Amino acid sequence: MKGSLVFALVLAWTLISNSAPLTVQTAWAVETEVSEESFVNPESYDKLKVFSEILALLESNYVEMVDPQRLIEGAIQGMLKTLDPHTSYLPPDSFKQMKVDTSGKFGGLGIEITVRNGILTVVSPIDGTPASKAGIKAGDKIIKIEDESTLDLNLTDAVNLLRGERGSDVNITIFRKGMEKPKVVTLTRDIIKVQSVKKRVYQENIGYIKIRNFTKTTSQDLDRFLNDFEEKRVQKLILDLRGNPGGLLNQAVAVADRFLDKENLIVYTQGRSDEQNMRFTTHENRKHFRYPMIILVNGGSASASEIVAGALQDMGRAVILGTQTFGKGSVQTIIPLSDGSALRLTTARYYTPSGRVIQENGITPDIIIEEETTQLNEESKEKTEAEKEKDEIRRFLREKDLKQHLKGKRSIEGTEQQEPTEAEKAEQEELMAALEELDNDVQLREAVSLLQGWSVMNKVFKTEKTN
Repeated sequence: MKGSLVFALVLAWTLISNSAPLTVQTAWAVETEVSEESFVNPESYDKLKVFSEILALLESNYVEMVDPQRLIEGAIQGMLKTLDPHTSYLPPDSFKQMKVDTSGKFGGLGIEITVRNGILTVVSPIDGTPASKAGIKAGDKIIKIEDESTLDLNLTDAVNLLRGERGSDVNITIFRKGMEKPKVVTLTRDIIKVQSVKKRVYQENIGYIKIRNFTKTTSQDLDRFLNDFEEKRVQKLILDLRGNPGGLLNQAVAVADRFLDKENLIVYTQGRSDEQNMRFTTHENRKHFRYPMIILVNGGSASASEIVAGALQDMGRAVILGTQTFGKGSVQTIIPLSDGSALRLTTARYYTPSGRVIQENGITPDIIIEEETTQLNEESKEKTEAEKEKDEIRRFLREKDLKQHLKGKRSIEGTEQQEPTEAEKAEQEELMAALEELDNDVQLREAVSLLQGWSVMNKVFKTEKTN
């Protein structure tokens, strides 16, 4: 055992969400000698000798033949479980799968998960995925996957159990605050394709942008939408980060950069070593937007989302509305190892510009508005088949199709209104969808209402100041 063990640390990626895509952050091309002198505590080397003795005894004396590789991997995982839930060992297959995930397309259920107090917890469902359609919510506790308990299950093993072939089913047992007993939900795995950003316009001049997670194209999509808003003369903005589990650090910084003045600090990190202490600031050559802003957050807003919300809140650039965020403010570095496996290691904490610690605390909204809670209770929500058919038919009907409908002015004057064009129909459908979203979303409705009154309030206060 004496001598040295050589690890080739070829490349490292920094992560800021529980299972988000990877981003190349720092590259090493070094060889690190791990010898007796490398240990901070000299007793560490003595314990390694004890470990080798136990391994030899198991191989030679255990009642059945053992797999040494499995024993060693189990020992590594057990060691890392004594640390935080985001530090973990990635066997070669898991590490390969993680790199596949960087494409933004993978097979699974569409949920971001973490381990909180030893319990597998949903950070956020991804919109449009099997988990989202089944009604899985941020904060749900997954207590079983099929018949296997998830208590003290590590994150890597949980992900492996949840993923599978497209079209295959998996049963998960969830428990949510307010439920009388756990509920089994059957989900059909699908290819998860994450569309990072979507947009709408409310009340003609209020732009709405939802960022689902921070991928490598987020800032490009955001620029395209913001330029489109300028052409449409949008004057105010709602940035929706609810249910956003995080993603790439550089994209979170780029998003915040769009709305801050130059030479502003966005976020900084602090770790044990100097190379982990980083500062991220705005760029002078970036186009900056000065919209009055409201940012929507909830318990599913984590990591990169909290960086953006915290920076704009500290700089007085946005009103934060919603509920307390998740509180995931630690940096993970993925370090490839010599056998194709990797170590996912927590190396630093994130801080907002004013020095607030994001980890565990999260971001507290300026205006707290609870979401309308719904439980997974199909019996209470279920409509009759007749009601469902009527709802489907109503999608294709308008006022003019109803019996004895009141004629519009043009009809009264003998000039029937022309059939709308395809573009007009699409615009009308988008408007109807936007109105439906407002009806069903109390936080979004409040944000739109606040921004509608923004100009009126400014005008009133400006008049009072002049008088």
